[in-house]
Amino acid sequence: MTTQTLQKSFVNTKPPFRADHVGSLLRPQKLREGREKLLGPQTPDQHLGPHDNASLRAIEDECVREVIALQERAGLKLATDGEFRRRSWWLDLIMGWDGVTADRLGTTEFTWRNKDGSEKPFSRLWMNGPIRWKPSATVRAFEFLKANTKLTPKVTIPAPVLLHMYSGGDNGLRGGHYKDPEIFWADIVQAYRQEVTALADAGATYIQFDDTAIAFLCDPRHRATVQGWGVEPDQLLLQYAQRMNEVIEAAPAHVTLTMHQCRGNREGHWAAEGGYDPVADVLFNKINVHGYFLEYDTDRAGSFDPLRLLPKGKTVVIGIMSSKSPVLESADDLKRRIEAAAKHVPLEQLAISPQCGFASSIGGNPLTIDDQEKKLALLAKVAGDVWGA
Repeated sequence: MTTQTLQKSFVNTKPPFRADHVGSLLRPQKLREGREKLLGPQTPDQHLGPHDNASLRAIEDECVREVIALQERAGLKLATDGEFRRRSWWLDLIMGWDGVTADRLGTTEFTWRNKDGSEKPFSRLWMNGPIRWKPSATVRAFEFLKANTKLTPKVTIPAPVLLHMYSGGDNGLRGGHYKDPEIFWADIVQAYRQEVTALADAGATYIQFDDTAIAFLCDPRHRATVQGWGVEPDQLLLQYAQRMNEVIEAAPAHVTLTMHQCRGNREGHWAAEGGYDPVADVLFNKINVHGYFLEYDTDRAGSFDPLRLLPKGKTVVIGIMSSKSPVLESADDLKRRIEAAAKHVPLEQLAISPQCGFASSIGGNPLTIDDQEKKLALLAKVAGDVWGA
């Protein structure tokens, strides 16, 4: 199929956009050096949450302005702050609340994998008291982003269901503060509802929930782990959909909500594999978001066939570009992938992005900032060719 036969008048004026990205971007060297100088050397269990260092914040301000300009040059319609104020894509938010602690000293249930077969431990997460929302660094970071861009500002937050899975399910929770998982869910849902409300009050119109928990339920290895907790994976999936919807109800009608499904992305490593078939129906039809970011950069994500279950009115952003590799994809190859996806879901319900962020942790993936900009610019160009300017 040629560009001419693909192209339709399907220009998106609201998110998710035809050319979008997940959120995190490579930290410039001056930011990484400044963080180490002002907070101290990075060690496995230090500086995982938000900081309050004014000198580092000034460096972050400068770097965020620069990364906004990068996204403008690339031709995107959205901008994030690159998650530049975070060491980790998810811990910055929840460790700013009461009741949550974590370290990177390791867990035995989930590991990072690499193509050479090596594995690294995941973060460990504990609930050491009742979870209580506190005004977050995420809202403050969003306010700066919104004030410094004319693009649509996008904010990313970890999905609430992560805290359950990374704690080891109900049994893991009982080893900490929460002896009754229902009380945990009531507290975490309430904290997230307060966060969503605070972001909306700050002017956020585009909020993305980043999640690995549901994507892990695509992997037979992780499904076996869940069964070892004494629960069937499909029942856990339905519970996760329910809890997501309880949070989503707090968002005003004008706010676009999306959900990113990731099999792990840390400095080129990954944590799960398996197509979307076991989760697609619940993900698309039981969770009340407007769109989905799905990784599709390797065979680990399976085929486009599960996209047939996407209901009308929702958008799926297919992550057909790799954020893990410096190799720049060809425009023709990307268009062929769009064409293949369009056999399962109407073209007007599709958009494109990298499969994940470029720097889910401060270390970032193995490519350069120049590589990153070229990839984002290519996405914008391909989207223009396929869907219109």
